[in-house]
Amino acid sequence: MTQTLPIAPWRLFDVEVRAVRRLSPSFVRVTFTGADLDRFADNGYDQRIKLALPLPGQAGVNLPEGPDWYARYRALPEHLRNPVRTYTVRAARPHLAEVDVDLVLHGDGGPATRWARRVCPGDRAALLGPDAGFDGEHGGIEFRPPPAGRLLLAGDETAVPAITAILERLPADARGQALLEVPEPADALRVAAPPGMRVTWLPRAGGRHGSRLVPAVAAADLLCGPPPGAGPVVDVDVDRELLWEVPTPATPVPLYAWLAGEAGVIRTLRRHLVAERGLDRRAVAFMGYWRLGRADPA
Repeated sequence: MTQTLPIAPWRLFDVEVRAVRRLSPSFVRVTFTGADLDRFADNGYDQRIKLALPLPGQAGVNLPEGPDWYARYRALPEHLRNPVRTYTVRAARPHLAEVDVDLVLHGDGGPATRWARRVCPGDRAALLGPDAGFDGEHGGIEFRPPPAGRLLLAGDETAVPAITAILERLPADARGQALLEVPEPADALRVAAPPGMRVTWLPRAGGRHGSRLVPAVAAADLLCGPPPGAGPVVDVDVDRELLWEVPTPATPVPLYAWLAGEAGVIRTLRRHLVAERGLDRRAVAFMGYWRLGRADPA
């Protein structure tokens, strides 16, 4: 008797670039296709995936597979490790075997930016993403609001794909604000959002990271008061520790905040909302997943 192996929540998809579209000076949309992308789970919101890129001189990607793939990947010599970066699914169309990923064109010259600047239809890559055949929660979604009176979505350009994807999936009666800091005025993208969500683009225009986002959050109408038993704010050393916490309140809250972007800026925003504005820290999801001046983690 042949034993059927259980389906894992995530799987590796071998993909090819179907289309490349420059959205603005800082954003490019890459549409991937693949023979089995019809099995890619369309979970919406801020679904996280891994994008693996070819090494120089390679036509495709060869990653270890299986539940321990990451440990075996990290054990490879550095020159044999395909660059792997974390991104958000901008849109998935399983019926067309297509997945869109919006990439930010940083000026740091890292492998992902170099690939994004020269990518062409026909290029090969690999996506580690959710398998629709898995009967359960896949993970990789951090937008998990309880019943809330209002929403606050705030982030820099690296969070724009997630925030815009969230806005497009919100219920029609959602209310709140989305604050998006981007490098240039031309980076303000069209996005569908419920009428009760006010979307504000905040171009830095040469300013430092957070120079527009921090004051915009400080000026936001949060309509919240002192939290009952929220506890003190514990600062995180963003140079040594991961700034990442995604609580799921069990009861309704007057406002739910989702913050993502550069770690130092997100730490400032979190402290402002909880310590200075009285927002219950159990209703603040914050993800500081990159650090100014540091290489992107795999």
